[in-house]
Amino acid sequence: MSSYLYLLIIIWAAMATPTRTGSEQLTSLTRELLNLAREPQFFEWLKGIRRRIHEYPELAFEEFKTSELIGSELDSLGIKYRWPVAKTGVVASVGSGVEPWFGLRADMDALPIQGTVKLVFQPAEEGYSGAYHMLKEGALDKFQGIFGLHISPEMSTGQIGSRPGTIFAASGRFLAIIKGKGGHAAWPQDSRDPVLAASFAILALQQIISRETNPLVARVISIGFTETGQALNVIPETVRFGGTLRSTTKEAVHKCSATVDFMEGKMRPYPALVNDEEMYEHGKMVGESLLGETNVHLVPMAMLAEDFSFYSEKMAAAFFYIGTKNETIEEVHRLHSPYLVINEDVLPIGAALHAAVAISYLDNNVVETQ
Repeated sequence: MSSYLYLLIIIWAAMATPTRTGSEQLTSLTRELLNLAREPQFFEWLKGIRRRIHEYPELAFEEFKTSELIGSELDSLGIKYRWPVAKTGVVASVGSGVEPWFGLRADMDALPIQGTVKLVFQPAEEGYSGAYHMLKEGALDKFQGIFGLHISPEMSTGQIGSRPGTIFAASGRFLAIIKGKGGHAAWPQDSRDPVLAASFAILALQQIISRETNPLVARVISIGFTETGQALNVIPETVRFGGTLRSTTKEAVHKCSATVDFMEGKMRPYPALVNDEEMYEHGKMVGESLLGETNVHLVPMAMLAEDFSFYSEKMAAAFFYIGTKNETIEEVHRLHSPYLVINEDVLPIGAALHAAVAISYLDNNVVETQ
């Protein structure tokens, strides 16, 4: 597309020099044209024009910005042209205008992307299974693959990391209420102390991991809160406590008493996030090409949870960390810290990685289906 304009300018410059005859003509002409094209100021101008054109690719008969740009540059050089031709075409003339006429043609239209990139702006990842609801409403029907990134404040900017297979755990939540009989702390015999019962229950929960599950499979039960009375001399009537269950397999999420509220109506349990191996390799290959092999890391599995896992159950999916470590801050603040400040230099890296993963995936898919 833009090479047409480049050639016009080179020809225009070359035609201002005296013509030659004899056997030296072709060699001299080609060398002179190449030297003109390589002049730093001219080369930088060429690159600038090319980049401006490629910022706004346009399809057939929609090349309005491209033809306007070409016309503007021809105007600045005093080159006459006809426009529009065939809706958006441009025909320029360099030389005396007398015959014979010789044409140089370059097409201006861009190819449509062979496939479609869907931008999934998903709500409610933090505990409320937004991905599940996106799938339920059919928003991701017909997707063959999906890619996601999550910041890593511990990882240096310019680095990414992931792993094939399971990367994050399955996750569920629970809320327990223990009801007793309240009373004065001086007469515990007249009450039914729910605080003592809750304390034993919280300790006993850890025995589920140590005695009722396979020790070769990673699992975690953590209590996130307890809530009871405020008075120092009163035995309360109830104690509420809750937490999370994590497992590398989906089955273990529900292995507790049916009397516990697993909050599925509000906070659906997350399945384990399992990276598709081919999609992981694709993301890894693109990352290595963009950032270099030394900046793409194999990370260990973590007992974190992500509702991207719902997508991984329906299509080929890959989820990567991307480093956002802020080197200007001595202490590293981890995810969900109110003091977390990312290095914004990661923004163009993440944008380029997303785009490259999508475009190269579509290119490969077209090759495979043709």
